[in-house]
Amino acid sequence: MENNKVILSYCPNFDRIINTDFLEDDSLSLQLVKIYRDFIFKINIDDEDDIEKVSLLDKTMGKYVDDCFFRKTLQKEIFRMKVKNKNSDPVRTIVDAIINIYKQTMEDQTRKIYISKWI
Repeated sequence: MENNKVILSYCPNFDRIINTDFLEDDSLSLQLVKIYRDFIFKINIDDEDDIEKVSLLDKTMGKYVDDCFFRKTLQKEIFRMKVKNKNSDPVRTIVDAIINIYKQTMEDQTRKIYISKWI
């Protein structure tokens, strides 16, 4: 129980992500939330790498819930991802891919600066 409190201290968006109502036919979003929930409660809280991944995954899923453009981008990219059967932990592989998509999207957004002209 104490571990859960420590883990949730690194996940400020947890309640919002878990309680988001997605469309009934949006099974991918429901699966991503399930992966998020499963991953964060199975990490080793003594491993700094896992803590960093949980924090990044929380940011990613928070953006997924809030930003429709990012949601569509992540959904499109996640279908291109391949998980090999030899992986011992497919959930960790999926989480790594989600985080990499988030990082790439944030990097692309900072490169493209839109300047609107006001009349």
